[in-house]
Amino acid sequence: MTLSRAMRIVASLVLCTSLSAIDFAAVALDATSSFEVTSEEVDDLKSVYATVRSRDLIQARVRTPGTIASLKVDEGDSLQQGQVLALVGDPKIALRIKALDARIVAIESRVETSNTELKRSLTLKERGVASQSRVDQAQMAYDVALNELKSARAERSVIETEVEEGQVLAPTSGRVLKVPVTEGSVVLAGESIATIAANEYLLRLELPERHARFMKIGDPVRVGARGLGPDDTPLAEGRISQVYPELQNGRVIADAEVPDLGSYFVGERLLVWISAGKRQAFIVPRAYIFKRYGLDYVRLEKSDGAYADVVVQTGREIKGMDGQERVEVLAGVAAGDRLVRP
Repeated sequence: MTLSRAMRIVASLVLCTSLSAIDFAAVALDATSSFEVTSEEVDDLKSVYATVRSRDLIQARVRTPGTIASLKVDEGDSLQQGQVLALVGDPKIALRIKALDARIVAIESRVETSNTELKRSLTLKERGVASQSRVDQAQMAYDVALNELKSARAERSVIETEVEEGQVLAPTSGRVLKVPVTEGSVVLAGESIATIAANEYLLRLELPERHARFMKIGDPVRVGARGLGPDDTPLAEGRISQVYPELQNGRVIADAEVPDLGSYFVGERLLVWISAGKRQAFIVPRAYIFKRYGLDYVRLEKSDGAYADVVVQTGREIKGMDGQERVEVLAGVAAGDRLVRP
């Protein structure tokens, strides 16, 4: 065996011995900081599916009966309050307006004739030819014709208002969920032509009855990724806004307010985590956990001042009040253990 090959073998043995010592032996290291493991009370989070719901479902209704002449909205459209959704027309309205116009012309002629007769009677009375009764009759005929003219014009204004009310306006801002009519459909007064979901969306949760006593208004909820995929990283946080007092099919119903739900589909399902009570757990800062060969380790300080790397089983991540990332340790440490940074 040559000298160079012997030296390579010796170096390999030294390297293997060093790795073994790092993995399985206690190594004395200088710790820059330490952390004492203590048992803390944390929320016992449970994952459930929630459904995106609209806070309010509002119907856009027709004010006058007729036929839909123009429909300007479709499912999925975003609306602003006061926007015109449809135009409802009635062919009989145009005929009524023509009939009233002819009636107004006739009444105007009567008013003109009665006014001329009244003036003639007053002139004859001044000359002593006509009596006071004739003047009174002419005055009454003029007043009656004038009142009929005012009534006909008011009736025409009412019909014109009905034409304006043929515009169906959006009662609120939001998104259109359903349009049950088409152009040419005959509708009655009060009939709905569109169902609008208000812009304020919320999450509707249904949980087993055993969780009812733990839920209360103000509890936090964590919302997962869209699409019900494997990614369980929370995207947003919200709060329970309402817990309904009635159980339905053995489930408690609750609503949660979560920001930025406006782009979601109504009825879309999301994975959320809620608190189902409290439990004790070991919470360790993320900086004290490191990986080696695919396993999670912590560096444990022994009573003699030496240090040993211990395999631990980690759970979910928890963000502390100070914003520091922490991890729940399920096994491998005990209360009172002191950890040092690797």
